[in-house]
Amino acid sequence: MAAIHPTAIIADGAQIADDAIIGPYCTVSSQAVIGSGTELISHVVIEGNTVVGANNRISPFAVLGGRTQDLKFKGGSPGVKVGDNNTIREYVTINAATNDGDYTTLGSNCLIMAYTHIAHCCHIGNQVIIANGCQIAGHVMIEDMATIEGLVGIVQFLRVGTMAFIGGMSKITKDIPPYMIGDGIPLEIRGFNRIGMERKGVDEAGRKAIKEVYRILYRQDAPISTALEKIEQEVEHTPEVLHMLEFCRASEKGITR
Repeated sequence: MAAIHPTAIIADGAQIADDAIIGPYCTVSSQAVIGSGTELISHVVIEGNTVVGANNRISPFAVLGGRTQDLKFKGGSPGVKVGDNNTIREYVTINAATNDGDYTTLGSNCLIMAYTHIAHCCHIGNQVIIANGCQIAGHVMIEDMATIEGLVGIVQFLRVGTMAFIGGMSKITKDIPPYMIGDGIPLEIRGFNRIGMERKGVDEAGRKAIKEVYRILYRQDAPISTALEKIEQEVEHTPEVLHMLEFCRASEKGITR
């Protein structure tokens, strides 16, 4: 049977795994699902249609599944889905999606630090690190293994690519391509994430190819479309390069350059 503190308020219908831990003064909604091994330390609020996977640790005053702040909300039961093995620190807010049946999602093995806000309809990948006080607007996609330092603001409908690294206090107004390092207000690409790629197991061929991509895309004075054609023709088609090409060509808001 789950360890539920007597001060916690668990609505009828909530599904809580037998080995979950619900600490003092937590509240859990009737639609919520809390997975095996997950701990709500204290004063955590799980609202609405929120599904939390296994072995997550959620710190005091975090709120998951709060109603979207999108003025287009028309009712229904949108929600939040959280994967496994995440650490969600104090005062984090993850809002529900806007449309009935849709979800804001957080993958697995992520670290979301204190006071970060993840708005409606965002999709956060796996092994993502988001530091303290980041403010992420609606419909943002952050791909796997990205790192975002503290106090970063991200405008709605943008994407942050795989293994990208964003410096603290930056303002993101265009897509950040995979494997790149961005910093500043306005944000500029300052290099490629060689150390991060190495730590995440990208082989030497992949790292060298991305270095060449960076040189063509950011160190040569050519339109983006021309640079991408040159990359496709001249750079080895490693998985990293193919992902970079797909990401840039699919950009609707334009990539940061």
